[in-house]
Amino acid sequence: MNYKWHYEAPDAATAAAEASLASELGIHPALAGLLCERGIHTPQQARHFFRPQLTELHDPFLMNDMQLAVDRLNLAMGRKERIMVYGDYDVDGCTAVALVYKFLRQYYSNIDFYIPDRYDEGYGISRKGVEYASLTGVGLIIVLDCGIKAIEEIAYAKSLGIDFIICDHHVPDESLPEAVAILNPKRRDNRYPYTDLSGCGVGFKFMQAFALSNGIEFNKLNQLLDLCAVSIASDIVPVMGENRILAYHGLRCMNSNPSIGLQAIIEVCGLADRELAMNDIIFKIGPRINASGRMQNGREAVELLVEKDYAAALEKAGRINLYNEARKDLDKQMTEEAIEQVKDLPGLEDRRSIVIYNEDWHKGVIGIVASRLTEQYYRPAVVLTRSEGMATGSARSVSGFDVYKAVQSCEDLLENFGGHTYAAGLTLPVENVEEFSRRFEEYVAQHILDEQTEATIEIKAELDFKDVSFRFYQQLRRFAPFGPGNPKPVFCTKKVYDYGTSKVVGRGQEHIKLELVDNKSNNVMNGIAFGQSSQARFIKTKRAFDICYTIEENSHKRGEVQLQIDDIRPSAE
Repeated sequence: MNYKWHYEAPDAATAAAEASLASELGIHPALAGLLCERGIHTPQQARHFFRPQLTELHDPFLMNDMQLAVDRLNLAMGRKERIMVYGDYDVDGCTAVALVYKFLRQYYSNIDFYIPDRYDEGYGISRKGVEYASLTGVGLIIVLDCGIKAIEEIAYAKSLGIDFIICDHHVPDESLPEAVAILNPKRRDNRYPYTDLSGCGVGFKFMQAFALSNGIEFNKLNQLLDLCAVSIASDIVPVMGENRILAYHGLRCMNSNPSIGLQAIIEVCGLADRELAMNDIIFKIGPRINASGRMQNGREAVELLVEKDYAAALEKAGRINLYNEARKDLDKQMTEEAIEQVKDLPGLEDRRSIVIYNEDWHKGVIGIVASRLTEQYYRPAVVLTRSEGMATGSARSVSGFDVYKAVQSCEDLLENFGGHTYAAGLTLPVENVEEFSRRFEEYVAQHILDEQTEATIEIKAELDFKDVSFRFYQQLRRFAPFGPGNPKPVFCTKKVYDYGTSKVVGRGQEHIKLELVDNKSNNVMNGIAFGQSSQARFIKTKRAFDICYTIEENSHKRGEVQLQIDDIRPSAE
């Protein structure tokens, strides 16, 4: 992929403000610039940012319907009603169900959980799930990470004498279901100060309110913050505000005392005995939890996350790991088939979106394939397959473009849909696929900006190698956890040279292990450029080139840094 590099040097006034803040904090001006970019301009604000405190979490009772939700849950427990915790089959839904179920079962035994089958029941609240609840004597369902559009299903449940408390974070329609309480910071009448919670985050706030109303010590709940961190990383929600507090303390929990289920996943991922970061969740832990719902049933993932016995958890984690291996094989095959289909799309060069359909594709992997297409072609992508006589699929977006609104613009063609800015799910009659493709493309073409269709690397500062010390890296680490809203910064260094020892590495000789020098220091800087072996011949010509990169700790030499190089290009003459 040819990346466009975007860097704007600070003007004189901004540079002066950054230098002043850097001096007060004793950090590099480039890092002070990152703080200013995040709206942090004083040492006191910086200390709050670097050390998020659980005491800074918002009062959960500020959320619409929270008192109603707590009152109904307390009533159910007082009456000894059977309670069902119901959630979506993805990582956010499974962690949310595990968190609420684990917390409540400490105080109440007449409780169970339910995860719908992706293939038999589809997304969200199903009629089958409601009927199972009725058969098993459930009086109250707490639904997590879905439910905000389940008007008919919740009305049916109400006719059977079952109440619902909805904990969701997806965009609601104008009409809301007839639930006892709807906890969703994206409600139009929302008064909660933070709107970007994950589904698990909304469940956490519910349990926080329940704990407050019953005099339960907060440390009983904060032991479950590791599940919040997994949901925040996997669901790609902003890592600022309240999410930053939850993710920061959730990662600390994962690194010091993870729950037994997560500990088992960490073991099978090969991540034991190392400090975990958000990327470990995104690329290792999250996909394994997701694989259960994609390849079999998400209930297995929840059973693992709530497991009390480590030996049993390891066995379950091993099974889920096998699902993930099968998922990767299927993902690779379907992505190759999808790319071939995209190549045959008429007018591909001029299209601003991609919509493809194959009735034989595996429903559990189409979201991943949509993400792969978005990464490769840098356009919003919708991938559809056939399920129970309907076309069903997933949409993924590029940075800055709201794919949910694009899908919503075609709602008269859809049976149902849901999601948020960067990801959506949809179901429609097969005969509407062609018209949906036309209308979706029309909407995207009218609303997407040219710069949103370019693979752009946002560079935060230009550094010399003399700046890139281990002390700089330690200061940079304090910005973690990274994610949307608080991305890991990319830096650039211009006019660097091969030290003479760079070489191509990897099983397929696809990566470059670099040893580099610049003209302004005596440092020999180690770097790794994944998937960029095509640049090796140019690097060996001894000509100058520019690099952009993130800064990591060298995994083989503690106390040293390594550059993870995103892109390489010849230096300007």
